[in-house]
Amino acid sequence: MPVVAPIKRRKFIRYLKQCGFTGPFSGKRHEKMLHPDGRWLILPNPHESDISSEFLLALLKQSGISREEWEVL
Repeated sequence: MPVVAPIKRRKFIRYLKQCGFTGPFSGKRHEKMLHPDGRWLILPNPHESDISSEFLLALLKQSGISREEWEVL
């Protein structure tokens, strides 16, 4: 997986699937993905720009994926 740097939403979803998440599923305002242990991760809405590295770190924290795990997988 890439180092913690700006990333496109589609690539982020692809990498989450490699970590065991399923989805994305429709929500009221945002899509979400489900981890087999029951964790839900709300995805950012698609925009023209990439997900920033700071926001990526926040999403990884919410998903329970460590920075080291993200860079190694």
